[in-house]
Amino acid sequence: MSAKGKVWPSERKTAVDRLTGVEVTQLTDYKAHSHHLYFTENGWYDGGQRLLFISDRADSANLFSLHVESGAMTQLTDYPDNDKLDACLLPDGSAAFVRLERRLIRLDLLTLEEKPVYEAPEGYHLGNASATADGLHVMTCVQEDLSHRIRLDLGNGYVGHRELMEAAPHSMIVRIDARKGGAEKVYEENRFITHINTSPKVPWLMTFCHEGPWHLVDHRIWGLDLRTGKAWKIRERLEEGEKVGHEFFYPDGTTVGYHGFRADGTNFFGSIGYDNSGMEETEFGFDTWHGYADGLGQAVVDGKGAVKSLSVWRKTGGAYDGPRTLCELRCSFHSQKVHAHPRFDAEGKRLLFTSDKNGYGNLYLVDMPEDFASLPLFTP
Repeated sequence: MSAKGKVWPSERKTAVDRLTGVEVTQLTDYKAHSHHLYFTENGWYDGGQRLLFISDRADSANLFSLHVESGAMTQLTDYPDNDKLDACLLPDGSAAFVRLERRLIRLDLLTLEEKPVYEAPEGYHLGNASATADGLHVMTCVQEDLSHRIRLDLGNGYVGHRELMEAAPHSMIVRIDARKGGAEKVYEENRFITHINTSPKVPWLMTFCHEGPWHLVDHRIWGLDLRTGKAWKIRERLEEGEKVGHEFFYPDGTTVGYHGFRADGTNFFGSIGYDNSGMEETEFGFDTWHGYADGLGQAVVDGKGAVKSLSVWRKTGGAYDGPRTLCELRCSFHSQKVHAHPRFDAEGKRLLFTSDKNGYGNLYLVDMPEDFASLPLFTP
């Protein structure tokens, strides 16, 4: 019997954070990994009442919908013996596009009807997907499968990451009709292309990246005009050995956020216009995996190494105040399924993240304190 449509009972629990006193809500609690969508993709829909997430419960990765207030979880797909899954939302929240191996499947979030809309060519991997701002298309990328030549385990420790970059696989960016299916190639080159990211406001604008170790790749962040197929560099490297990446769009749809590392190891997060105007960067003195900003004056980074917490900044008078510690994280980052990937909701009032601090990846949610100064200043 199919488990599609099955409602799982609430697993919500709350606790007062031992570092800051902030209340943290654990949304899932199951002896298998659960995680939210990749941090560049919005998973909130139904007026912010529901949240998409992926869980390995019942020994297979499937897509779920969480009703945040009640905690009830509806299983949206039932794919057996599946190790990984990815998804993106249409802007109106009516459908999700699910990446299952080489196939991209449209999932109606009301009826749960599934419709395959694209399959990567034989001999190619399917990358992530991201819907255009007008909801008419879904963008994705495909990369030549070189696993017969290179030992690859990118999701668990980036095994083969540099080797694949150096091999320069043939890659294509593909535009898919979000309703009817059918695809057209809009860009191609012999580079390891990933990280498709569409503007939430400008239908013709997107970014992609040349994947590889950030300090070795020719250039990381690229813009693409879907009207013309023209690509250009965004945020050129300012010094040899500098690392910049994990790019994402601000809600205005024209500003690109990112984080990085100076050649001397100093960390920073920043933003820049898609046309390379108005660059702003803020440095901080500890290591992180990801940075994210809500475009409303808040920024967050997830600590790694000795730093086991989430750190936040808030703009005051045009400058960022912080960092301040929001809550404990204790995330292992051992695989992509347990990367923290912190992301604010659309109003900047809630922060969602994943942590495996209890041994399994689970989703956590924090209401951002109105009194920012009540949070303790970060001390390494």
